Amino acid sequence: MKKLLPLIFLISLSFFPSITRAQSVADKKITVKLDSARFGEFVQVVEAQTGYYFYYDPSKFDSLTLDLNVNNLTIREVLDQVFRGSEFEYAIDAQRRIYITQGPRIITQLTPGLFEPDKGSDNDSISYAGPGDDAKEKLLSTAESKLHEIGIRKHRITPGNSTITGYVRNAVTGEPVIGAAVFIASPSIGVTTDALGFYALTIPRGKQVVRIRSTGMRETRRQVMLYSDGKLDIEMRESVVALKEVSVKAGMDRNVVGTQMGTVKLTIKNLKQVPTVFGETDLLRTILTLPGIKSVGENSTGLNVRGGSTDQNLIQYNDAVIYNPSHLFGFFSAFNPDVLKDVELYKSTIPARFGGRLSSVLDINSRDGNKKKFVASGGIGLVTGRLTLEGPIVKDKTSFLLGGRSTYSNWVIKALDNENYNKSSASFYDINLHVSHEINEKNSLFLTGYTSDDRFRLFGDTLYTYQNQLASLKWKHTFNSKLYSVFTASHSKYQYAMNAKGLPLNAFDLKFDINQSNFKADFSYNLDPRHTLEFGLSSIYYKLHPGSFKPATAESLIVPDELEAEQAVESALYLEDKFEVSPRLSISAGLRFSLFQYLGPRNVNTYVAGLPIEYIYQNGVRQYKSGENIKTYGGPEYRASVRYSVFDNLSLKVSYNTLRQYIHLLTNTMTVSPTDIWKLSDPYIKPQIGDQISVGLYRNFRGNKIEVSLEGYYKNIQNFLDYKGGDSLIMNHNIEAAVLNTKAKAYGVEFMIKKMTGKLNGWLGYTYARTLLRAIDRESPDAPNDGNFYPSNYDKPHDFTLISNYRFSHRFSVSFNFTYSTGRPYTPPIGKYLIDGAQRVYYADRNQFRIPDYYRTDVSMNIEGNHRIKKLAHSSWTLAVYNLLGRKNPTSVYFQTVGGRVNGYQLSIFGQPIPTVTYNFRF
Repeated sequence: MKKLLPLIFLISLSFFPSITRAQSVADKKITVKLDSARFGEFVQVVEAQTGYYFYYDPSKFDSLTLDLNVNNLTIREVLDQVFRGSEFEYAIDAQRRIYITQGPRIITQLTPGLFEPDKGSDNDSISYAGPGDDAKEKLLSTAESKLHEIGIRKHRITPGNSTITGYVRNAVTGEPVIGAAVFIASPSIGVTTDALGFYALTIPRGKQVVRIRSTGMRETRRQVMLYSDGKLDIEMRESVVALKEVSVKAGMDRNVVGTQMGTVKLTIKNLKQVPTVFGETDLLRTILTLPGIKSVGENSTGLNVRGGSTDQNLIQYNDAVIYNPSHLFGFFSAFNPDVLKDVELYKSTIPARFGGRLSSVLDINSRDGNKKKFVASGGIGLVTGRLTLEGPIVKDKTSFLLGGRSTYSNWVIKALDNENYNKSSASFYDINLHVSHEINEKNSLFLTGYTSDDRFRLFGDTLYTYQNQLASLKWKHTFNSKLYSVFTASHSKYQYAMNAKGLPLNAFDLKFDINQSNFKADFSYNLDPRHTLEFGLSSIYYKLHPGSFKPATAESLIVPDELEAEQAVESALYLEDKFEVSPRLSISAGLRFSLFQYLGPRNVNTYVAGLPIEYIYQNGVRQYKSGENIKTYGGPEYRASVRYSVFDNLSLKVSYNTLRQYIHLLTNTMTVSPTDIWKLSDPYIKPQIGDQISVGLYRNFRGNKIEVSLEGYYKNIQNFLDYKGGDSLIMNHNIEAAVLNTKAKAYGVEFMIKKMTGKLNGWLGYTYARTLLRAIDRESPDAPNDGNFYPSNYDKPHDFTLISNYRFSHRFSVSFNFTYSTGRPYTPPIGKYLIDGAQRVYYADRNQFRIPDYYRTDVSMNIEGNHRIKKLAHSSWTLAVYNLLGRKNPTSVYFQTVGGRVNGYQLSIFGQPIPTVTYNFRF
């Protein structure tokens, strides 16, 4: 990554020449060739080429004809030539309006200094309203009251529809507003802005009032006169009333009228109010409070979504994949909340543009950075600190966002009473860089770089390190008012290492890494207001180094070992159609076709035909050359959803998905571990294939202020990987013989009620869910539970969460969280037996017992400074208590043989209340 950051910097510098080359509309060269043409024809030609609009009295020009042949001249040069020697005058204002008058000339600008005070005046307080908040308020008010003429101006408006396109941005920061509803009331037509703040609204031509709404933003409107397709950028201001922690963002009735199921869109607002351990705000732990999403342990940020394993979640940060989303044993997520803008989770209806994972997609986007002014923000907690800088490189054109986060947690570890543990150490850091650049009205570039480093040492001996690194470059291009595209190139790398030098004779270095390079092209085409097509393609190149085990010192007796590298290519094409059949019925149908090729060079183990894949049945090795195709997998993936509105505030939805996954996480630990093994599908390990059907009811109350949903689902998974008892997954040359191919079934019901407005807000969620596994080869001696179904490690049937916030005033609020879940399964020893004179432990059927149920209560208070606009810094304090009741929730159960007796132990991560205090600031 040391080489990556300079590269990102150099690429960002390459943006700047395009800025200097960009021509303003006023200086744009035009060509006009007319022969005995009327003045109205001249006006239409110029308006079509420049986007300027003429205002004049047609009766004074009805007898005027023009013979004009000009090439590559500015609009002023053309007008000078047209009106030279005539009695007509022209004037151009800042809004690209051209006024043609006979006699007096219109003055479009006030005399400079008109509103400035006399130098000799004693009243020094009088000043012109510059780019401050008052001036911006006046500008926004003017924008709402004025009539915006869009398209080529005509004296007669023809019936039919035209499309308005543009961007919705924050008036203060210049950043895109995501998920904003842009609509007209009659007829009821609306769209939402995408991840870049872009919208395309197709409405009837003529005079319309376009309304814009977004959670946390002040509603605004624009009066438009629509002649033909055109552009209208919109600025919004934030609402004065602060939001509560994390709020679900969309139209107030999106959950009822949209076809999406199991989709949650989050925006980061006062996330510090959510109580978490050590006071660090945490996106993933907030997501874990939603129905259908679980984690196996208190110290894990791994997500188990609707019965899926942690590797079945596609986690993207600015369209680049991140493989390990956690820091510091899983206590912190890898995402700095200060740089985040938008988070969307898909767990039921997964759009066709996403693929490669079975359970969910977590699409995370960073902010673009303030395009208006330089801003600094950050926070200081008990064990972590963060700082974010942002601002314009070229005002209103190019901005940067640079965020860093680190920990100073060793003082906590040193304070532990246990002498073994207080010799340990732990630390992490992450750095985010994002640069956005608007080339012109139709082209924008976005560059992202991210790096993180974690290291911890246990008992002063073994050092664990792991790193995430990623970079992405995104280009958005608008072809016309109906078609736009986003091209993305990205690269992701995840690596870990273990190093132990405490015993020189056994000193070793263990390393692993996975690299992924990705290119994709996404297109969106608006056929009409009710019909949208999305299509595109993608290609991923994987390169894995499964492991190297080498001596760390000259005295070490470790025998060097290295596993062969793996590589593969995964490609896909997709097409999705979203069609509103009627106001009550909407359909979304998509098809994705994916193809996976496992490539050489590679030595592939061979086994005796007709016998199980076991070490003892290996009979040779087959060699493949570089680039040679070893194994190919592929097939169609279907996506469909239907929404029927029973009433305006009640809808029924049904969805069906099939997905394929070609990469697997091999683990025999309960939680996400930095030493888990990623493995590509090969001739023996087949792709995972899943299909899911969901049915849901959605109802809103009190003017869409209260949302209630009830969803049920059933999921089948083929080729789900589990591990064989007693086998090692690290540095295993016959990894295919150490895993079990199983089938899985998952089913459940999710209930949620949420209220996101008012002083009292929050949500309540309950989930009943089961996840069961069974070996495909039920006759194999390695098949757990005699080939019958058994619970997965993360099967927790009941889960209940209550999140509540109460805002006493704009400066003081309190949050209360309560969580309950069934204990996860485990396998205990139930007896002992002798074999060949040795005593062995006999275990029960796999996962037939459960640890005690889990419940926890958290509280927090958020105290903000005064809300004066003009002050050096805005700050706040967050005081929280995690695990208020001090419950010793067991995270796992383990057994040790002491003196011939097997003893059982429960491990609790946090067995007492954890108070935290965090100071947040913003300059």
